[in-house]
Amino acid sequence: MITVAIVAILASVGYPQYTDYTRRGQLPEATAALSDYRIKMEQYFQDYKNYGTTNGGACADGTNAPAWKSFVPANAKFFTYSCVTSITGYVITATGAAGRAVGHVYTINESNQQATTQFKGQSVSGKNCWLMKGSEC
Repeated sequence: MITVAIVAILASVGYPQYTDYTRRGQLPEATAALSDYRIKMEQYFQDYKNYGTTNGGACADGTNAPAWKSFVPANAKFFTYSCVTSITGYVITATGAAGRAVGHVYTINESNQQATTQFKGQSVSGKNCWLMKGSEC
């Protein structure tokens, strides 16, 4: 009986730690893709002098639009990606879609301002960084 109680206590402590560990392992997909797409958007701007042809529309959608304009990385497993232009810039968003990444939303813009708008399923405001582990940058 004592052994069963000890195992139950260890499991109640260990399982939440394990799930948090696996979640933190899935989040870097978003940060890597957002950083990569930001660089591609700046290269697009250098070539075409805009981020997209329509304010509020898709990014990198000019006449000679690059193949990556769909913002779907080849190795994406846990996030979906989108990009919307504004008059002077863009916002690229990574939204958790699978695994433990569900409930996480990260953004980056033309000024390299990183933000977390949703973390562990909760809305977040005023966090100008990508949260990974806790609620502080």
